[in-house]
Amino acid sequence: MKNLLGVPKGRALADFLPTITIKAKVFATEITVFNTKEKGLKTERQISAEHITNNRGVRNILTKRGIKPEELPAEEDIKKLERRVNSEPKKLGKNPDKLK
Repeated sequence: MKNLLGVPKGRALADFLPTITIKAKVFATEITVFNTKEKGLKTERQISAEHITNNRGVRNILTKRGIKPEELPAEEDIKKLERRVNSEPKKLGKNPDKLK
C-alpha cells in the first residue's frame, strides 16, 4: 500500500491515507471492540478472526458503493499540511493590509 501511494520510507502510511480509508479502518476496529465484548472473545486468535471478518465486511460495503481503497489517490502529506497551517499566522502578521 505504501508503494501504491508513494509514501516515503520511514513515514507513516496513515499520514497519506484518504480520510474515508482511515474512517473505514476505525469503523472496523470499533465493530471488533464491540463484538469482542458482546461475544466474550478472549483469545488473540478469536479477536484476530473477528477483526479480519470486520475489515472484509467494511471493504465489501465500500466496494459495493464503488469505492476501491487501493485505487484512491494519496492525500496531501499531513506533515506538509501542518507546516503550512502553522506558518499562516506568521504570513498574516507580516502583511495585515491584505486582509482589508
